[in-house]
Amino acid sequence: MIVLGIDPGFAIIGFGVLQTERGENRLCRCGVITTQSGIPMPRRLLQIGEDLHALITHFKPDVMAVEELFFNTNVTTGIGVAQARGVILFTAEKLSVPVFEYTPLQVKQAVAGYGRAEKKQVMEMTQRLLHLPEIPKPDDAADAVAVALCHARSATSLLPRLR
Repeated sequence: MIVLGIDPGFAIIGFGVLQTERGENRLCRCGVITTQSGIPMPRRLLQIGEDLHALITHFKPDVMAVEELFFNTNVTTGIGVAQARGVILFTAEKLSVPVFEYTPLQVKQAVAGYGRAEKKQVMEMTQRLLHLPEIPKPDDAADAVAVALCHARSATSLLPRLR
């Protein structure tokens, strides 16, 4: 199974592509989609959709794992991320890629074994679990890899719901 993990944003969207088979997970690629500040939001959203379309077309994921929206105080940023997230979900649906959504707490629990783990702990566990020489960079890409790993580690418990 190929899992495309997404860490949503509108300036920087992290992505991580994992191949998982019989409990073994291998990182195929990770990186970010970036949009330039100062460009009108509709154009940025179009770029996110087009770049994500290209990623899906290239890697042909079986599923997409997306982190659910969480924001503390900056509502304006939250609205922009929510709009980008809508484009991400729309693009997956348009290309018939099933979407699974995970809260930050679920990602931390699945990867680090503790839902309140620090970001550094999650990144280090991601590195260890995937046998990587270093933590994926930038942070947005590392977060997306953790989301994909969360799905890969949780997928077997989701099978009964899919039938």
